[in-house]
Amino acid sequence: MKRIFTIFSVFAMTVIVTNTNAQTKKETKENKSRISFGVDAGIPSGGFGRTAKWNLGGSVQADLNIAKNVLYLTANAGFNYTYAERGTKGDISMIPVKAGLKFMPVNFFYIQAEAGTSFVTNAKDIDADRSVLFTYAPQTGFLIPLGKGNFIDAGIRYESNSRLYKSSSRPDFWGLRIAYAFNLK
Repeated sequence: MKRIFTIFSVFAMTVIVTNTNAQTKKETKENKSRISFGVDAGIPSGGFGRTAKWNLGGSVQADLNIAKNVLYLTANAGFNYTYAERGTKGDISMIPVKAGLKFMPVNFFYIQAEAGTSFVTNAKDIDADRSVLFTYAPQTGFLIPLGKGNFIDAGIRYESNSRLYKSSSRPDFWGLRIAYAFNLK
């Protein structure tokens, strides 16, 4: 499953790069902030991959332009639901709230880093030692212009959290986010 996810991610990024280079560059000339609504999917990594299958969720993100379409301040909130393997304490439900920076060195390509907190909404149900986790997430991706200030935002990230249980691995995962983004007027 992890190999399929990796192959799909590389293929998707190749298609995005090809499509992005074919688009007009007028879309990023305006000094705009944007909002995006996305679907998040991921595959648990490290020791967490032995107890969890995959995760699915959604998020909303604001990109506030602070340096002429090159640097953005980001604010992101969402929901991640991790499906556990049989025989474990159960599925994990988290609400991550993060802030960070998005750097766009060239048109439509970005590098992003965020940090914040994940609230485990079912911590008591799974006998977790903690219900609030530190979270950080480096990400890279592309904006695919759709015209008139609308984009598809496709990114790959590694999201890491502090330990849920004192003696277990961290609930980390490799994630894919596909979102609809639009400029704010």
